[in-house]
Amino acid sequence: MAPGGSALKEVLESNSTGMDYEVKTTKVEVSNSNNSKSTKSGGAGTGKYGMHSNNGVYELLECPVCTNLMYPPIHQCPNGHTLCSNCKARVQNTCPTCRYELGNIRCLALEKVAESLEVPCRYQSLGCHDIFPYYSKLKHEQHCRFRPYACPYAGSECLVTGDISTLVVHLKDDHKVDMHDGCTFNHRYVKSNPHEVENATWMLTVFNCFGRQFCLHFEAFQLGMAPVYMAFLRFMGDENEAKKFSYSLEVGAHGRKLTWQGIPRSIRDSHRKVRDSQDGLIIPRNLALYFSGGDRQELKLRVTGRIWKEE
Repeated sequence: MAPGGSALKEVLESNSTGMDYEVKTTKVEVSNSNNSKSTKSGGAGTGKYGMHSNNGVYELLECPVCTNLMYPPIHQCPNGHTLCSNCKARVQNTCPTCRYELGNIRCLALEKVAESLEVPCRYQSLGCHDIFPYYSKLKHEQHCRFRPYACPYAGSECLVTGDISTLVVHLKDDHKVDMHDGCTFNHRYVKSNPHEVENATWMLTVFNCFGRQFCLHFEAFQLGMAPVYMAFLRFMGDENEAKKFSYSLEVGAHGRKLTWQGIPRSIRDSHRKVRDSQDGLIIPRNLALYFSGGDRQELKLRVTGRIWKEE
């Protein structure tokens, strides 16, 4: 049974705060061992296996401010100190190393040298052992199947990332999310004064089914000028794995019902992206209150559903 109205949480927008920047003096040492073995492919992009070479040059390509690898345009001050374009905009055109004015000098030589490098995926420690041409690395990492997942909790802007097992523990311990075993469910969503709710989300529920985890979401929001409720399922894994499953949702009363059948979306897609694409069971408020019965002053929706594996 899902939590009732008391579990309702307003959706909040988080605001980033400013921060100071300084030169990082500690460099990360990269091993040049030839004994490293590859075990898995990163999935997106085509890479070679093993470790990269030219580690000294590789370290030169680390921005001294953020320590990320630099990509064109790479900037330098008159004394030859380099930094990335993102950090140049933050340091108010002053070299963070020698405090000279930066100007608009590009380090074309370093940009050219980078073309000859092969570097590992940043998710090497998570299982991706491919290496890539320097300028192909970023594109691969955007789609690498070993990249961490974002927390799927929808009641707040949680910044926790990790693999699926880590996120399951995080959801249970930190967000106090209900965990259920089984591939069928029957949840009741309750809220008093539903006319006052314009943008809200109920507590997330996670189902363990077929040895995998699925997140059931239920939200209230404005679709154009119309207030609606929406229920949808997300899969805790990649999109290719999500396509192996299907699910159905149903809500109704008084001889009428709405049904939905679809494929769960991967948690690679944020809950807001899924919601805004209307990929789920959408219930207009008037119909939801009709299903709730009574004097239409309290939301009492019972959503049933099931998950199955496609053969």
